[in-house]
Amino acid sequence: MGANAFEIGLNSFGEVATDNGRMLDDAETVRLLVEEARLAEDSGVDVFSVGEHYRPGHVDSATPVLLSAMATATERLRLGTSVTVLSTNDPVRLYHEFATLDAVSNGRAQLVLGRASATESFPLFGYDLTDYERLFDEKLELFMRLQREEKVTWTGATRPPVIEQVLRPRMRPGGIPTWIGVGGSPNSVVRAARHGLPMMLAVVGGRPQRFRSHVELYHRGLRQAGHDPQPIGQHSLGLIADTDEDAVETWWRYWEPVVRQLSEERGFYAPDRARYEAELEHGALFVGSPETVARKIATVARDLHLSRFDLKYDVMHLPRQARARTIELLGREVAPRVREILSKELTHV
Repeated sequence: MGANAFEIGLNSFGEVATDNGRMLDDAETVRLLVEEARLAEDSGVDVFSVGEHYRPGHVDSATPVLLSAMATATERLRLGTSVTVLSTNDPVRLYHEFATLDAVSNGRAQLVLGRASATESFPLFGYDLTDYERLFDEKLELFMRLQREEKVTWTGATRPPVIEQVLRPRMRPGGIPTWIGVGGSPNSVVRAARHGLPMMLAVVGGRPQRFRSHVELYHRGLRQAGHDPQPIGQHSLGLIADTDEDAVETWWRYWEPVVRQLSEERGFYAPDRARYEAELEHGALFVGSPETVARKIATVARDLHLSRFDLKYDVMHLPRQARARTIELLGREVAPRVREILSKELTHV
């Protein structure tokens, strides 16, 4: 993909915002997300994606409904998911939801499928974590067949069989863009390659360049399976402000308590200022002025052969004004600057 076609997106996990110190309620945050999608389109962002979570402080549990609301508020912005937990969704229902979204949005729907790093949906919907791998494998097979074939017959162990079913409304021929979300598991890389699907790398800590081996494995797997080259994207966290100092201090204030809580729940190290600054310098936090963030995105795009970068811009209780400024600067300043840097690099190859 050429530099001018490099895509810049936004990811939201539906985290509750604040406004002048007042925490918004859930309904206000849902409406804010629709406003932010409209702002993203006006600012020149390519893709707006929403996650799927079932934790306090998150309002993204009915993602297709939220994306449909965004579709009516926008005209060009592509709309998708930063993760759909396929393991605890029914592929038939998911097909219906996203075929409807694609129709409402006039062909702008897409999604990223994942196995779930947060597993609250398993007990909520009555699934057993011991079936973690089998659930995803079987449901991915069925979902892709539903997209690629008009009449489907399928039998598996994780849901009732599908017998000569033709679903309505129909998706566009071949289905919608469907990415596989990949964290640290090589098995997920192999799975994406086997199905010939684009790969979205979720890089939330450490040097992004450590995923080079995943990229090489993916390219090799596509070739071995006889598939054409597919796009690779990266999802990472960050905030953009007018100055580096403003961005760094704002993100630290709201990111630190969230990561501290997660560290207590999952047993990893608690955040401290030194580690935070290391993540800013060389790691997976994209925090700073437009120039700082643009240069960092361009570097990882070159190193990992990316064709898309998504910034996860919301974090618990971040002021809505800071969220809006990130969206504006990402679309109006960062995206064109990234493409300019990548274009110059290509001309010197």
